[in-house]
Amino acid sequence: MAGHNKWSKIKHRKAVVDKRRGTAWSKCSKAIMVAAKHGGADPESNLALRYAIDEARYANMPRDTIERAIKKGAGELGAEDWEAIRYEGFGPHGVAVLVEALTNNRTRTANDVRNIFAGHGGNLGATGCVGYLFDSTGVIEVAAGPAEEDIMQAAIDAGARDVVPEEDRWRVTTDPADLHAVKSAFERAGLTLTGAALEWVPNTTARLGAEEAEAVVALLDELEENDDVQKVWSNADLPEA
Repeated sequence: MAGHNKWSKIKHRKAVVDKRRGTAWSKCSKAIMVAAKHGGADPESNLALRYAIDEARYANMPRDTIERAIKKGAGELGAEDWEAIRYEGFGPHGVAVLVEALTNNRTRTANDVRNIFAGHGGNLGATGCVGYLFDSTGVIEVAAGPAEEDIMQAAIDAGARDVVPEEDRWRVTTDPADLHAVKSAFERAGLTLTGAALEWVPNTTARLGAEEAEAVVALLDELEENDDVQKVWSNADLPEA
């Protein structure tokens, strides 16, 4: 039975990983379709599409799946009508939360998001209620490996704004307009990138204790699990595990 239990755990872990991968690919496909619909199918002239394709590649999405999403967005394979919408609200303990979604049914998505907020002691607010607490920022993740002086020099040469070491990577921030140029410079320098995207970075944070953080994380996790939700940001300053 021990072997059976071990195999069951392995299968369960694989199922979780597969589900997360499938969810990530679905979200990437929607982003690509919306970008291609509004800006055309050429990533060289459509910056939003270029960013969406980059995110899909970092998520290890197959090339043919990416190409199919581009064609769907451009109307070559039958268009799917997805609309971008942003929600703002307050989570437990007054934490500010931004939610970006792609939906084909605004009423359904708004109700889902509102109910998730309410279910965790928060509330969905009006547009602009917390948006001013965040700044649009280019964020590049560089795999651990380069020495600090090397990554710093590469960032300076590329025109990055800041470099912050994290547990297994370097987090590099840029002005939104410079994201692609800095990313390209890093790639030419031979650095291994694990992510590059525009993010909403809080300009002020709310420090939380362990129990408070647990309540906030539960809200953020449920929001991220919603099929229509693309990305979630908060200004929660979570304690170290």
